[in-house]
Amino acid sequence: MADFVIPPPPRPSIAIEGKAERFAVRRIYCAGRNYRAHVVEMGGNPDREPPIFFSKPADAVVDTGSTVPYPPLTSDFQFEVELVVAIGGTACRIDKRDAQSVIFGYAAGIDLTRRDLQRAAFKAGMPWEAGKAFDRSAPCGAIKHASGKALGAKRIWLTVNGQIKQNSTLDKLVWSVPELIAELSTGYQLEPGDLIFTGTPEGVGPIVAGDVIHGSIDSLPDIEITISDAV
Repeated sequence: MADFVIPPPPRPSIAIEGKAERFAVRRIYCAGRNYRAHVVEMGGNPDREPPIFFSKPADAVVDTGSTVPYPPLTSDFQFEVELVVAIGGTACRIDKRDAQSVIFGYAAGIDLTRRDLQRAAFKAGMPWEAGKAFDRSAPCGAIKHASGKALGAKRIWLTVNGQIKQNSTLDKLVWSVPELIAELSTGYQLEPGDLIFTGTPEGVGPIVAGDVIHGSIDSLPDIEITISDAV
């Protein structure tokens, strides 16, 4: 057994609905600009283009019920509710017709974003990590086991302090879940423990300390977080 000069960090994980066991998180992939109306509100071209992928660190995951401090270096902290796909099998250059076979389950997640940093990076042609890949930026609800089934046109929505801010359906994804898995697997070997945040619908906006953010997708466990003052 290997020895380490520092204690290994705990393995990030999220809950599984109805199970005592948890889902160990390996990597977090995120799809950007995957709802046409959101592309438009962000000033982009709504025509179907190859999907944009970026990553968050695995330990950015936090459970529902968590308190998330307002992050540093931003004055425009925003929410994005998303369908999260949990991968349970290996996929390398998989065909979209076979993608369902590697899905362990689905969850509701929130892609927290330092929007001002993301916009500045995009304008400068630089990576988005500063705007996307920070501490506690990937809240995720409990995973519901897929049982081999696709979700279909489920409603997806988000409220801030009880007021609806985002409200759409999953059939409005530009790139479907099987297409995202197939495309992502051409550049990366997907493995059990990977999460894919699939993109957000229109209605994103700022949040401040004291706000309660509640994300929902029909038939899936909810995700709720509270924003606290900066640490």
